[in-house]
Amino acid sequence: MSLSELIAVARGDKSADLILKNASIVNVLNTSIEKGNVAIYDGHIAGIGDYAKASEIVDLKGDYLSPGFINGHIHIESSMLHPAQYARAVVPHGVTSISTDLHEITNVSGFDGIRFVMDCARDLPLDIFFQAASCVPATHMETAGASIGATEVKKLLKWKNNIGLGEMMNYPGVINAFKPVIDEIEAAKGHVIAGHAPGLSGRQLNAYISARIYSDHETTELEEGREKLARGLNLMIREGTSEKNLATLLPLVTEKTWHRCMFVVDDRSCSDLLQDGDVDAVVRKAIKLGLDPIRAIQLVTINPSHYFRLHDLGRIAPGARANLVTIRDLKKLDIDMVFFNGKLVAKGGKYLGPVVEKTPSRLLKSVNIKPFSVRKLELNITGDEFPVIEIIPGQIVTKKKMLKLPKGIFKPDTAKDLLKAVVVERHKATGNIGIGIVKGFGLKSGAIASTIAHDSHNVVVVGTSDKDIYAAVKTIEDMHGGLAVVKDGKAIATLPLPVSGLLSLDPAEKVSAQFDNVEKVAATLGKLPPAPFAILSFLALAVIPELRLTDMGIVDVLQFKLI
Repeated sequence: MSLSELIAVARGDKSADLILKNASIVNVLNTSIEKGNVAIYDGHIAGIGDYAKASEIVDLKGDYLSPGFINGHIHIESSMLHPAQYARAVVPHGVTSISTDLHEITNVSGFDGIRFVMDCARDLPLDIFFQAASCVPATHMETAGASIGATEVKKLLKWKNNIGLGEMMNYPGVINAFKPVIDEIEAAKGHVIAGHAPGLSGRQLNAYISARIYSDHETTELEEGREKLARGLNLMIREGTSEKNLATLLPLVTEKTWHRCMFVVDDRSCSDLLQDGDVDAVVRKAIKLGLDPIRAIQLVTINPSHYFRLHDLGRIAPGARANLVTIRDLKKLDIDMVFFNGKLVAKGGKYLGPVVEKTPSRLLKSVNIKPFSVRKLELNITGDEFPVIEIIPGQIVTKKKMLKLPKGIFKPDTAKDLLKAVVVERHKATGNIGIGIVKGFGLKSGAIASTIAHDSHNVVVVGTSDKDIYAAVKTIEDMHGGLAVVKDGKAIATLPLPVSGLLSLDPAEKVSAQFDNVEKVAATLGKLPPAPFAILSFLALAVIPELRLTDMGIVDVLQFKLI
């Protein structure tokens, strides 16, 4: 961009490339609606006023004009979509920028996975700002496909569009000043460090924040959020596919605190993206719950731009990038046109940008399981009590239940909803198989399995019999990753995810249809909770209380040890 030419357009001495005429401008800088024309030159906003000279003029006829939306915390891998297809899904919803740490694909494929997404990003009408994944693996109690430490963090932070350190999930490591964790934090000094602090309060919260970590997206309770705001955290209010925290936390968005709050989705399925939207769906829901529309938009524009130091985004102002969204009805957030760097990239829900799909072949063979027999899945109960993982509907936190069970080989009890859970290591063919018991899945027959298993993404299965669990693992192995529903030893629904066992190569619509089908078929196996595959994906997440299961065994997260 020629700065002198942009200034000349701003003065009115040179024609703009594009003028958006008769706009009702959502001014997130002063919380107002301003009437005027917006002059755009070389992808940037030159000025706001009565500009009339341009190569192209679009009359908005009073429609609202908002800054493009910024999703401040998202794992694009959870959409199961190739990055190009992810852009197709979210850009028509007004999302023009995202911040992601690529934690999932990094845990599987390391630097190869990061380069793959970065290469794709260059061709997309979507700003992807990267954060170096901080916990690869997330804990010492699981097997991942890669390892990232302080040396790698320093290297990644020198790469283009790498803006900070990704969510520091190893909060026990922070609180107890575990040297490898502290080394990573020190490596990111001067950059934004994203937080992950479920349930922390008091001195533990103080210890965590003192490491210069200033955000959190894991807050689930009102008083928890109030304390975190008071101690200096920026609150990322999450409303994803399986994590529903908006209604509980929205009262924290007040005149005193709104500037330190953001809306994020964290993890959102492809079906939700296509049918409901991305962070725009959170804005829409917040408005329905009573939040002022302009305030709601501020939480996905100016607030994340300030937090991530992206000062040319998130506002309609001279010098800012021309990432813009037109809205017909502000209260309904009825999005029409989306502009990226001043170019129209979506209209009426249709994506108009390029779809360039680049996928290195080395990412397509990531499921490496050491052969095992079905007998390896037996679980022998020997003690008086056994730790059971209890699912909490609508949340990713779980409860630890100590139950008295018959001694000997465990048999799933569908009447009591006590099912077997298994995690099979799939990166290095170690032969590790973690076996536990889960309550809350509601399966009456069969099994469901996935290679989307945060954070190391081994094969995770919940089932009613060893036969079906074994068949589910073999189905996943044959597909080189994905989701599977099995009954009577046979796969009855699948969704292949061959890219690192996380992403599909198919168009978003096909992936969504396949995903809807596996969930629909899974529902026939019993009384399953909403979003069962999303819940399944978090069963192995050993940094969220209280109990989890990894390929190494059952983890008590509060004690941060294998039990």
